[in-house]
Amino acid sequence: MGMMTGFQNIDFFRYIRVNKMFICSGVTSYFFIYGLFFGAPTVYVPQIRKEANSTDAINMETMSWLFSISSYGSLPWAIICPIIAERYGRKVPYMILWVNTMVSVSLFYFSKSVTELFISGFLQGMLQTIQIGVSIMVLTEYVSPKYRGIFITFKSATFYWGIWISNAIGTFFHWKNIGILVFSCCVYNFSILFWPESPYWLASKGRFEECAKCHRWLKGEDKDAEEELKMLILSSKENLKRKQERREGNQPNSIVRVYNTVKARRFYKPLIPSVLTICLYHFSGKLACTGYVIEIIKSITVSESTAYEGMLVLDGITVLGMYVGVSFTKFFKRRPLLFISAIIGVIFLFALSLYLYLISLKVISENKYLTLFLLMGFSVTISCGPMILSMCFSTELTPLKGRSIFISIFTLSTCTIMGSILKISPYIFKYFASHGAFLFYAIMSSIFIAILYKILPETKDKTIQEIEKYFCDNDNVVEEQELMNPTDARIK
Repeated sequence: MGMMTGFQNIDFFRYIRVNKMFICSGVTSYFFIYGLFFGAPTVYVPQIRKEANSTDAINMETMSWLFSISSYGSLPWAIICPIIAERYGRKVPYMILWVNTMVSVSLFYFSKSVTELFISGFLQGMLQTIQIGVSIMVLTEYVSPKYRGIFITFKSATFYWGIWISNAIGTFFHWKNIGILVFSCCVYNFSILFWPESPYWLASKGRFEECAKCHRWLKGEDKDAEEELKMLILSSKENLKRKQERREGNQPNSIVRVYNTVKARRFYKPLIPSVLTICLYHFSGKLACTGYVIEIIKSITVSESTAYEGMLVLDGITVLGMYVGVSFTKFFKRRPLLFISAIIGVIFLFALSLYLYLISLKVISENKYLTLFLLMGFSVTISCGPMILSMCFSTELTPLKGRSIFISIFTLSTCTIMGSILKISPYIFKYFASHGAFLFYAIMSSIFIAILYKILPETKDKTIQEIEKYFCDNDNVVEEQELMNPTDARIK
């Protein structure tokens, strides 16, 4: 028995080593780079203001654009990148991204004005699109269902590692040193050239021998992997057959086919919970609070040193919470883990709002340790659930049919939501004060939790085909009960 366990461990580490080195490390590295870029305005805005000896050097309007410009810059790429990935394979968008990132970091490092930082931020939009859109394809198609959740949640945690390190560099050194670290990561990401092509993409093009070879190299030759490969080839042959029939017959044109795809159950049914899980994450206010953390803590404690200390502590707590959440995904079902952590996070938001409101009425005095405790509680609970599981659910709910259209719509929605929240958050804190802002985030999060509880299925250990079958079958009562079982998180 012990020998068998040892062989299983060897197989696990061999799997992790191959995939992490050639596939997942490249994807994860770009999440780290995006975290470095996202965290940069948090520290370079105060430094530039201090160098100019004036807050007018970067006013609130400019600051909000510096945080949100990459989200709006990603919108054109949200359409272009999935099309490139569909036509030329999953590797090509990452190759283009490598060149784009080198240009962005060069502008960032050698910038002499805020305008150049805007241009760099706009170019970073492609990085955001790839991370939201194409990474969905890569992580679902390259990774086995058994380990998929760990990798998806792990790369989300790596994004916040980038923010934490970026903030630490900007706290103790000049902010342009962030660019040196980004450049170093780009050098490593040259390993993208050695990726194999996605077996799903190869199968969709009728290249079944190459598909089988890549699939076995990526996922092994055990019973589950071979069954997944068999289902993949069968479904791809069926899709290719239908495409051939459309070409030979008098079939609807491309616009009509797109319309028919979008109105199909297998398309819009998973799209709704995918977008709503992202809404839960962003309307919790966690990402906005991470970006504007110095301004928020300074408005509460009126202490710059406390603001910087609090920023680094909260960043560390957030990363720790995300890794705790990653470990939880291995043992617990995704649905209950998301809802339990989100509900506790909302409780902390309501408590934080009440506490700050009482301070504003001078009923109680501000205590920086209690303030940090409430912020830490909010950070840990949101990071254990919505932060890592929102993209996890969205990734796993993406269907095979109409995949590029689905990802384009999902990416457009996600980037618009993220950019809008980052753009309006400073004004929410300004006009509603801190207690009103946290109350807003608590109420909005509660609404999305209630909706998702009704429609979000369980996806743990399900193949892409199994999840897609749940949405496209009409007679799926038994499977619906299994996927929507709202029982408490249990070890599986």
